[in-house]
Amino acid sequence: MTILEIALASQIWARRHEKRQPEFNESDGLKILQRTAFAFVAFTLLIAGLNLAAGRPQMLADHPAPVVAGR
Repeated sequence: MTILEIALASQIWARRHEKRQPEFNESDGLKILQRTAFAFVAFTLLIAGLNLAAGRPQMLADHPAPVVAGR
């Protein structure tokens, strides 16, 4: 068999044995949203826990921002 025949036979075999992807349902979108929210919350809690364990809680500002004097 030539390379072209082998490639064609391989393509036909793959098409016959491929599994179709199920269609997207509305409930799938909700599952994706819930998993994303859970991952975000878990990651946020992990970072906060690591900061507390290191003894330096996350602060927005350690000291007030300097006021820019007039020119």
